[in-house]
Amino acid sequence: MSNETMLAADNTDDAPALDTTAELPATAAGDAGNPPPADAAQAKPAGAPESYEFQAPEGVQFDDAVIGAFTEVAKELDLSQDRAQTVLDRMAPLLQSRQVERIEAARAEWKASSEVDKEFGGEQLAENLGIAKKALDAFATPELRTLLNESGLGNHPEVIRLFYRVGKATSEDNEVVTGQGGQDNRNDARRLYTASNMNP
Repeated sequence: MSNETMLAADNTDDAPALDTTAELPATAAGDAGNPPPADAAQAKPAGAPESYEFQAPEGVQFDDAVIGAFTEVAKELDLSQDRAQTVLDRMAPLLQSRQVERIEAARAEWKASSEVDKEFGGEQLAENLGIAKKALDAFATPELRTLLNESGLGNHPEVIRLFYRVGKATSEDNEVVTGQGGQDNRNDARRLYTASNMNP
């Protein structure tokens, strides 16, 4: 499809010849040869502002790196604020869907890595997750639990490893206090007070 206008197209074969001898209609006095006033000239579209102020649609949060790159391109193309915002509005759904896809892919990757982790994964995964969850329940604030769930970081192997180790350490401490160590302490007391009638 040609971008030429009717005036620019080469239609000399079909168009009748102009009568150059015809008199032109008289113009108002003083108008002959004068250019049109400045405000009558074709208005130049507004160019790029010194800085853009983009508004994200409701429920959408733009990535700073993406906005920075888009701003550079918009300035190079000399886009006005309105035109640049229009382009961004049309790109927003695609940007949002790509961001969701990346997050879901990261969550799946973290989960797969955790399931085969050498320290807590494999056949003992369910048991070790139970240990990690006990530590999470004991030490995590509600805000941290929400963050782990909403971000998917609760699947990250390093996060699970941390709570698994905490849960394992606290479990071992309880065994020391209530296990054989406690019995040894009682025996030491008996040896110190051998004559006491409180000894069994």
